[in-house]
Amino acid sequence: MDFDFKKYHLRSINATTAEERATINQELKDLYANLSPEEQKTFNEGLQSFLAREMGRLGSDYQAIKASQEGSN
Repeated sequence: MDFDFKKYHLRSINATTAEERATINQELKDLYANLSPEEQKTFNEGLQSFLAREMGRLGSDYQAIKASQEGSN
């Protein structure tokens, strides 16, 4: 099972209301509930990997912006 977590992540980021974000989250919950236990395990592992990559990317972006701002002062 290969799931496109980024698609849901981007939709959530671009949601204009809390209700829209809640709808997206419910879609994910419904999808997860319909998976077999093995698929849920694979889903969880994929989600953890995606979140770790995103957090690492955000940390790198933050450090680059911080260094850029410190260099221009």
